[in-house]
Amino acid sequence: MKHGVAEAGPDPVDARLGARLAELRAERGWSLGELAERSGVSRSTLSRAERAEISPTASLLNRLCGVYGRTMSQLLSEVEAEPALLVRAAEQQVWEDRASGFVRRSVSPPHAGLRGELVEGRLTAGADIAYDRPPVPGLEQHIWVLEGALEVTAQEVEHRLGTGDCLRLRVWGPTRFRCAGPEDVRYVLAVVLP
Repeated sequence: MKHGVAEAGPDPVDARLGARLAELRAERGWSLGELAERSGVSRSTLSRAERAEISPTASLLNRLCGVYGRTMSQLLSEVEAEPALLVRAAEQQVWEDRASGFVRRSVSPPHAGLRGELVEGRLTAGADIAYDRPPVPGLEQHIWVLEGALEVTAQEVEHRLGTGDCLRLRVWGPTRFRCAGPEDVRYVLAVVLP
């Protein structure tokens, strides 16, 4: 404590960034001196950045990204905060397309640090939704029907799923989700990035 004021610790992002920079150097087996030679940044500055004693400048990060073969976006995405372990029902985003009879609840939303997400889908009887392409080619999907019946068309093959059935596939082209009725359908969609 200095003059009655508590000193704040390092910024959490700087701390995670410093730890990641130290990991990258260790993965290559380089000393601070070797990294200093490769990057043109002084040993002391590198050491202070790795210990989160300083907040690295864009110029410093750019030099280090060049040495480590990363874009700045890649490096920064590697140090984003860990995703919340628990996503409360009240925090799950719900989106409704009234015109098509589709309700989508993001049970486990996407996060840069995770490859998968969980969605609860509900289609009213007669609802028919077509997608012309996946957001990411080769996207892995697991569709598990909790209640009702669902028709899923992928790669020009129609799959009829009843309660408890699960369809697993990689999506390369158009898909179609249809609730032929007479009851609504509720299902879980697990999405995994390739």
